[in-house]
Amino acid sequence: MTSKTPDPARRSERSRQAILTAAAELTIELGYAKLTIEAIAARAGVGKQTIYRWWPSKGAVVFDALLATNADEAGSLALPDTGDLAADLRVLLRGTAEEMSTPFYDQAGRALTAEVLTDRQLLGEYKERLLGPLLAVTEERLRSARAAGQVAEDADLALAVELLYGPLYYRWLHGLGPLDQGYADGLVEQVVRALRP
Repeated sequence: MTSKTPDPARRSERSRQAILTAAAELTIELGYAKLTIEAIAARAGVGKQTIYRWWPSKGAVVFDALLATNADEAGSLALPDTGDLAADLRVLLRGTAEEMSTPFYDQAGRALTAEVLTDRQLLGEYKERLLGPLLAVTEERLRSARAAGQVAEDADLALAVELLYGPLYYRWLHGLGPLDQGYADGLVEQVVRALRP
């Protein structure tokens, strides 16, 4: 009879997932301000030192938990390209608005917005792992639409990307109204109209 040796990598991944799940649950239950590394460690069944081995701050843990909730999308970040720019952008903005309306994103997203103002390392991670790739694939979709004659040749595509996401983010951040399908569709209509040749 042979005894199996525990696999440290498997144990580490299990602990990592438990930490991210605990961070997400506690952010919703307690709010970010009351969330502590101690509480995350207790819920995940690990020591604080385990968390600090992988993350430098509470904000970093919550950011990874936020990314983990969208792991499937983040792993293959690509936008639809059906040939109909408006339809593709509606799919994108409807999904973004829906995600921003979830309780976890609302709690974690607002907290991380404040955190990145003072934590330069977290800001760098946010730009590299989330914002940068999202803006890049959106600009690439607009570039494809321009090649198909759906976007004016002289359109500033980087600015057009900001025109898509900026109002959505502004409305969410300031609680100016619902982030629903109607708002997303209206925003797409305005941007596509402005970009037409």
